[in-house]
Amino acid sequence: MSEFFTQAVLIAAVASGIRLAVPLLLASLGETYGQRSGVLNLGVDGIMLLGAFGGYYTVLKTDNVWLGLAMGIGVGVILGLVSAVISVTLKAEQGISGIGIYLFGLGMSDLLFQKLVGTPLPVGSFPKLDIPGLSDIPILGEMLFRHSIIVYVAFGLVPISMYIINRTTFGMNIRAVGENPEAADSLGVSVVRIRYLTVTIGGMMAGIAGAALAIDLGIFQQNLTNAQGFIAIALVYFGAWRPAGVMAGSLLYGFVNSVVLQFKTLGIIPRSWSDIAAMAPAIITILALVLVARRFRQPAALTKPFTRGT
Repeated sequence: MSEFFTQAVLIAAVASGIRLAVPLLLASLGETYGQRSGVLNLGVDGIMLLGAFGGYYTVLKTDNVWLGLAMGIGVGVILGLVSAVISVTLKAEQGISGIGIYLFGLGMSDLLFQKLVGTPLPVGSFPKLDIPGLSDIPILGEMLFRHSIIVYVAFGLVPISMYIINRTTFGMNIRAVGENPEAADSLGVSVVRIRYLTVTIGGMMAGIAGAALAIDLGIFQQNLTNAQGFIAIALVYFGAWRPAGVMAGSLLYGFVNSVVLQFKTLGIIPRSWSDIAAMAPAIITILALVLVARRFRQPAALTKPFTRGT
């Protein structure tokens, strides 16, 4: 255990934890928009998987990580619109329809991988961007300011999302639709339009999260996300539907996952316990969810379809 508490290992663990938090942060921020408007999308993991394959395959063929990220955005927008049609227009039960999107993404990403690639092939990853001046700070610079640009973008979206949700007319409409869609409709707010926008934003962010995960790893394989999309949904509850809380939950998961990986690398965790140890991040996240989320009230109209005039 003592070998873990060395400067080099601790720096590596923190830096890795931040990087591991990024896909969860992107996906859960997007899901926050949808849930604040009253729509629960359980298909996040499926969208992440298709976004991951789309991003990976694009980089494999073009050797351009930015085109790969753009493909993830495109896949996410399309599946977000599909989710909105099913949940908002067709008013399908949101839990069941979300699982359908998840299963579609899981099966289709694996099928496309088997048909178009066949065997895992490595691709290029995002280049690192050291922040001038800050990256040279001892210890903190190595932990916080020597990451790829997607890391900075993900965490930069937290204050942006806070501002949008809490300080803009669009954000006020999102909150109104999520709390009392009938009242919002009576004031001239289009409930359908707001929910379409937020669910599409959620899909786009899930697609980015999947693409970022695959490109950062430089590889794709079956079920690459390992249910991170469902963890992202849970983190929205953990964060009490607030971007800052979502970020805290993502970092918690990322740091626990990083510590477990470091323990495995250092041999602190016996191989016979590796499967149990791999469950630790999810278990700790669930326990934290139970302790924290129960203190906050979810949006009143969450999962409730809206029919005008009823």
